[in-house]
Amino acid sequence: MTTACFTDPRTNAHNLPDHPEHAGRLQAIEALFQQTGMADRLRCLTPDPATEDQILTVHRPEYLTLLAAVERDRRFTMYGGDTYLTPASYQAARLSVGAALGAVDAVLRGEAANALVAMRPPGHHALPDRPMGFCLLANAALAARHAQLVHGVGRILIVDYDLHHGNGTQDIFYDDPDVLFISSHQSPYYPGTGYVDEIGYGAGAGATINMPLPAGHGDASYARLYEAVVWPAATRFRPELILVSAGFDCHWGDPLGGMRLTLACYDHLARELIRMAGALCAGRIVFILEGGYNLQALSYGLLNVAGALLGDPPGAIDPLPMPASLARQVRSPAGLDPLLADLRRLHHL
Repeated sequence: MTTACFTDPRTNAHNLPDHPEHAGRLQAIEALFQQTGMADRLRCLTPDPATEDQILTVHRPEYLTLLAAVERDRRFTMYGGDTYLTPASYQAARLSVGAALGAVDAVLRGEAANALVAMRPPGHHALPDRPMGFCLLANAALAARHAQLVHGVGRILIVDYDLHHGNGTQDIFYDDPDVLFISSHQSPYYPGTGYVDEIGYGAGAGATINMPLPAGHGDASYARLYEAVVWPAATRFRPELILVSAGFDCHWGDPLGGMRLTLACYDHLARELIRMAGALCAGRIVFILEGGYNLQALSYGLLNVAGALLGDPPGAIDPLPMPASLARQVRSPAGLDPLLADLRRLHHL
C-alpha cells in the first residue's frame, strides 16, 4: 500500500491575494510536489465535496445557511476582522472537508497505509456556528466525527502543532472522553485560548492537553515535549486513529509567528507521530494541513511529511537554514520545567 494524498486546485477559487491565507499556499505545494517528483510517488486523489449532512455532524444549520447565502448572492464579506468569505468559499470549504473525510475512509478501509490532506481553507479555529481565524469548516474535527460515526472508531488522538491554538477542535470535543486533543502553540497569542489548565469538561476532563509556549522556543523544546508529554499520554490513551493538524507557522521564517522551529524539527515531529501510529494503531494516521504562511517553509514542510509517510530515510530537505543571529536567541528547553510540572500534575503523567 501507499500514501494517499488528497488535493484539489478548485479550492484556489477561495482567494484574497493580500491575505495571509491565499491561493498561493496550495499552488506552492503543488509546484514543489511536481518539481521533485513527489506527486508521482503518492496516490493522488481528488475529493468529493462534503455533504450538508456530513458537515452538520459538527456545524449548526444556521451557519451553513450563512455560507450558502454568500455563495448564492455572489457577495464578499469579512467575518471577525480576519476571515474572508467569497462566493467560492463554501464550495472550497466543502472540498477541504471532503478531502479529510476521504483520507479517513482510505486509511480505515485499508486502501492506503496513511494519508496526507493538502487542502485549504484550514479548519482548526472554525466553531460550530461561525468561521474564525482564516478557518471556515472544522476539517480535522469533522474527520474525527466521521471516523466515529461511519467507521465506529472508539478512540481518536488529534495532535495539533500549528502556531495557533486549535480552539475550534478543542471546543467541539471538550466533553468527549474518546477524543484526546493535544496542542502545542505559541502563548499568549491568537486566539487567546489553550492555557494549560484547559483540560476538558465533564466526561472529557483530562482528554484535552494544552502545551502553551512563549515565543522563541525551538527544536529542542518541541522534542522534549513530545518525549515527556505526547508519547506517554498517547500510549496511555491507546488511540485507534491519529489525526494531525499540521501547521507550519512555527517555522522561524513565518511572518505571523514568533517560534523558532526548523524544517528538521518538523520532520522529527512528523516521524515521531508516524512512529507513534505504528506502535499504537497499526500505522493509521492522517495529516491535515492547517496554517503556514512562508511559502517555502510550508511547501518543503509538507514535502518532508510526505516523504516520512512514504517511509523515506530520516533527513529533512531544508533550503532555509536558521541565521546564526536568530539561533542564538532560541529559548532553552530548560525553560519548559514549570510547564512540564503543571502538565504532569494535571494529567498524571
